[in-house]
Amino acid sequence: MLESDGRPQGPLTIRLQVNGEERKGEVEGRTTLADFLRDQLGLTGTHLGCEHGVCGACTVLLDSRPARSCLVLAASAEGSLVETVEGLARKGELSRLQRAMWDSHSFQCGFCTPGFLIQAAALLAENPSPTEVEVRCALSGNLCRCTGYESIVRGVMAAVEGPEPAGAGPR
Repeated sequence: MLESDGRPQGPLTIRLQVNGEERKGEVEGRTTLADFLRDQLGLTGTHLGCEHGVCGACTVLLDSRPARSCLVLAASAEGSLVETVEGLARKGELSRLQRAMWDSHSFQCGFCTPGFLIQAAALLAENPSPTEVEVRCALSGNLCRCTGYESIVRGVMAAVEGPEPAGAGPR
């Protein structure tokens, strides 16, 4: 059934692959992907900061590309592959990137952490050996009010240079 302006009436059923698992839910047309992930799927690692696409805390991988999930309508992600920060760890083990960030004390309050991890994971998937300048450029759209970014860049560079933890994926 359609509204008089041509929009679908009532909730929409969507299906996505989230962190490698088929997921489905019902959403209103205005529901953002961030809200769907957090409220319906319980994936609260996707943080909502500015809700205007500026801070980067809500960054997820959408079909392998970083996306601000507060700006993406859940219905438009129908059939997509979504990876959240919860999907970076494999079999309960932190990924090389997560371990390097932990070991280098990259974050203070942690609010921006998921967005930075996803953005850095996307960079490393595309370029496994970035320079420090490339890391800074890739992370430039994510905001952190605590660190001054030096420890975050050091963490990503440590992931580039460091050994792969047992049982972890390539990131």
